[in-house]
Amino acid sequence: MVSKPTVSRALSNSPLVNKATREHVLAVANEHGYAVNRNAQKLRGKRTNTIAVSLDFGSHRKNHISDPFMFELLAGVSEALGDRNQDLLLCAPNHNDTLSFQQILMSRGADGFIVLGQGHREDMLSEFAETGAPIVVWGAAPEDANYCVVGSDNYLGGQLAGRHLVEQGRRHFLFVGDPSFREIGMRRAGLQNAADESGFEIEVDDIELHSFSYESAFVAANRYLDVIETPPDAVFAFNDSTAMAFIAAFRDAGISVPHDISIVGYNDIPSAAYFCPPVTTIRQDIHQAGRVLVAKLMRILDGETPASALIKTKLIVRGT
Repeated sequence: MVSKPTVSRALSNSPLVNKATREHVLAVANEHGYAVNRNAQKLRGKRTNTIAVSLDFGSHRKNHISDPFMFELLAGVSEALGDRNQDLLLCAPNHNDTLSFQQILMSRGADGFIVLGQGHREDMLSEFAETGAPIVVWGAAPEDANYCVVGSDNYLGGQLAGRHLVEQGRRHFLFVGDPSFREIGMRRAGLQNAADESGFEIEVDDIELHSFSYESAFVAANRYLDVIETPPDAVFAFNDSTAMAFIAAFRDAGISVPHDISIVGYNDIPSAAYFCPPVTTIRQDIHQAGRVLVAKLMRILDGETPASALIKTKLIVRGT
């Protein structure tokens, strides 16, 4: 015989119940077709064990997210939440303001928020944090941030890319990206620092790319090639999809990568290693990112005030 409280604890996966008893209770429940009503269980508890995740839909045209990195990051967060027996609630694109976030919390739809990508909504996130809401953001921390931020060292990533290009003998850089995004602006600043400290006369040009898609980058690369007289000998792209698009455009124009021009991407998405040629890039550890984002939010839910954190940033040299 097993008591009702023990059965309840076993079905709730409580650590107070030993493995043998839990397996016995679950076997009997399965035999009789019993399943735990998780929604009812959430209503009885202090927490819902559900975390809301908000993607930066606003930075993408018609809410079409074409940067594979965001989905890799979402997978990392999902895995980390699963390890803690937490459910994931993916916020709809129109749930992207303080009121919508507050309503999710007040209706007990979620215990807290993980925001993947600040984009241009730093003011909104700051306003939401002012309410005392549990929130952790993937991005680049403003100096006056009132919420916890987890991200890679974007400035260092730019430096690593720039130093690598200098070592390759490159002296005319092209940066591709929109520096009005804090993370991308820091990558651009790191690249400039590497150029300035190199001791060589290095020219750094820019293409402001306002879309994260391969298609938009490919069009921008071809437009650029149509108007310039002398192409640069190095490109630092704000993400790997853009790096791949520029490689393809240069190849179509008869410009050899890496013989004529060196290219560095950012993020190290899985396809970067299998592109032709394989893309040299700046790696952000996605699995570590997911674990840290979730761990920081769990600490906030426990009443702590964790500091912002940087994850590993590493240059991965391949064929470009």
